[in-house]
Amino acid sequence: MTELNVLALNWRDIKSPEAGGAEVHLHEIMKALVKRGHRVTQLASAFPGCESTVTVDGVEILRRGKWYAANFALPLAYLRELRSRKFDVVVEDINKIPFYMPLYTRAPVLAIVPHLFGTTVFQEASFPFAMYVYSYERLIPAVYRRVRFLAISESTKHDLAARGVGSDRVSVVECGLDHDLYKPLPVQRDEKLIVYLGRLRKYKCVHFVIQAMKSVRERVPGARLVVVGDGPYRKNLEALTAGLGLADAVEFRGHVSQDEKVRLLSEAAVTANPSPKEGWGLTVVEANACGVPVVASRSPGLVDSVRDDRTGFLVKHGSVEQLAARLVEVLVDRQLRERLSAGAIEWAARFSWDTCGALSADVIEEVAAQARR
Repeated sequence: MTELNVLALNWRDIKSPEAGGAEVHLHEIMKALVKRGHRVTQLASAFPGCESTVTVDGVEILRRGKWYAANFALPLAYLRELRSRKFDVVVEDINKIPFYMPLYTRAPVLAIVPHLFGTTVFQEASFPFAMYVYSYERLIPAVYRRVRFLAISESTKHDLAARGVGSDRVSVVECGLDHDLYKPLPVQRDEKLIVYLGRLRKYKCVHFVIQAMKSVRERVPGARLVVVGDGPYRKNLEALTAGLGLADAVEFRGHVSQDEKVRLLSEAAVTANPSPKEGWGLTVVEANACGVPVVASRSPGLVDSVRDDRTGFLVKHGSVEQLAARLVEVLVDRQLRERLSAGAIEWAARFSWDTCGALSADVIEEVAAQARR
């Protein structure tokens, strides 16, 4: 394959303090492109104390503008600074508000879609802002009508199809996993420990897990929940915990190091994910790799990453009763827990960032080759 000059855009880069699964996913793809000898540049928003230009794993990262206006700042930075570089492919990661790069460049665009908010954005933001995001997403089929898409799950592909994006233009490559990091540690399992991993935002519905703990504690005295992660909804969740009299049962750990996260997972009996919608559910598979089953909502993305009754259980989204019942079942039944743990490890073993990066790079090279014909 001829050396390609690739531009990638995401709201944040891998070194941002707010970087999450989407940033890890895109960076692994860019690393795979660099390994194949391609030149890769990324545009991302700046953050306090950052360098404006930095190279990470061979990827040149240019930080421009503020994160809250990145959908305007980054396309403008492209027009002012990068248009003359003549990129072979522009990779746009649509994980918040789209950049609408087909309107700014003549280069072929590949749109990577972890997931789209849809109506769930109204659970998180004020109506004016939610309507703003929702309207931007509604225009994706029109603005990207000649664009190839790369989705991280079949659920996301189905979402795109329902919005009017032809399935023949959507490739699916599931996320990978760092097996050097995510693996069971030789520590004692706490048969009463439940862990939640993720950002604390309203739409993530962590309150369902906290509400479920009331019933869990009645049936499993001493059961406790450790909430790992932070976000703007943390104070509300802490207030809910206090109001339910669960201060001694729910601990908010905030951000932790990767090593600490793996240690917590290795100690946990089960994890919970009550989200109404995910692109894939990276934290689910990370937990599985550490031998931890998960009880999750039967929601888009989570139905892809959770194997019901094999790596955990899927329950009706929003049903606190079902969530509590399944958590209790896993906590009290050691034989069931061990069976699910073995299934979780087996399931997680099939995912790797090397495979994800290689398959994604194949799609990007294909987009460039088609444009040259």
